[in-house]
Amino acid sequence: MLEQLAADEMRATLYSAIIGREIIVLDQTGSTNDAILQIATPDSEEGLVLFAEHQMAGRGQRGNRWESAAAKGLWFSILLRPGIEINRSPLLTSWAAETISGTIENEFSLKTTIKLPNDVQIDGRKVAGVLVEMRAHKKAPHSAIVGMGINVNQALEDFPKELQSRAISLAIALGRQVDRQNFAIALLRNLDSSYRERFR
Repeated sequence: MLEQLAADEMRATLYSAIIGREIIVLDQTGSTNDAILQIATPDSEEGLVLFAEHQMAGRGQRGNRWESAAAKGLWFSILLRPGIEINRSPLLTSWAAETISGTIENEFSLKTTIKLPNDVQIDGRKVAGVLVEMRAHKKAPHSAIVGMGINVNQALEDFPKELQSRAISLAIALGRQVDRQNFAIALLRNLDSSYRERFR
């Protein structure tokens, strides 16, 4: 049986964080960016994180489909209010990609590269991607939805044939399975600290 993410356990380890002050884990959804927009209001506090064990319609840049094998990756979105203008949203994309890249290197000693604007790669193959969507509000700070997809425990055959030469997971790179819960906690912690440094 595949291990499920536990929202309460993650939240308990992030007790003073902005990112992770509220965490929701859905069994499945269309896309986590769309799902968090349905939950959030202009008054919602920033830092809400929404994970989905399975995305039925995950999205990448330029409308590309993101393959999201059930319970084998981390598919999530964060609601933020970074206090930047909408045309500066690429700052959030680079922040998220750099933090994912750094966390993978620190946790697993794997060498990563960032393929601009939004992909994280290992050995020239995509392991993670970022999709930022900004929303303007007239009487409240602009909100940003930062969606991230990370391939964690997929085997090669979990990817469609046409992607097998271009995609990789942490498990493939390491030759072993990864504890998704522990990795999610480490990543959220790093996202929170680096977000405070850059945007607060």
